[in-house]
Amino acid sequence: RYVFSWHCPDGPGLSCPFLIDTSGAYFRRDGIAGNYLGGMSPPEEDEPDPSDLSVDPDYFQEQLWPRLARRVPAFESLRVRGSWAGYYDYNTFDQNGVLGPHHRLENLFLAAGFSGHGLQHSPAAGRAVAELVLKGRYESLDLRRLGWARLVDREPLREGGV
Repeated sequence: RYVFSWHCPDGPGLSCPFLIDTSGAYFRRDGIAGNYLGGMSPPEEDEPDPSDLSVDPDYFQEQLWPRLARRVPAFESLRVRGSWAGYYDYNTFDQNGVLGPHHRLENLFLAAGFSGHGLQHSPAAGRAVAELVLKGRYESLDLRRLGWARLVDREPLREGGV
């Protein structure tokens, strides 16, 4: 996957949340100086070759920038600052994290497989694992549906936004 950074001094202000457009384009602010990070997942048939981590600059120009500018007109005048490519690694069973105690190994707790939405889920996942370790149960949020049992039972937890 490609991630791009750009500068747009007239872009959305500090109160702008992480935004995922209905087209799949996403962005967030990167600091307080009019800098942003963003990207978009390509359709499965257009996934880049995983053995090549070079960035295709045409992808930004042809695919991402038009969607960003349609969503945020100020992005018409953005200036790309950089880019990088990386792997989109995830739990291939259902693309959701696996959280909680292992079903066979006593005293092994998991918080893995979240990939792209791991950073978004990390505060809740960390708190949940801490509660399991310290109290032996979930207290704040019942996250049992993210547990190992769904893998053992072959019952995927589908999420439309992934």
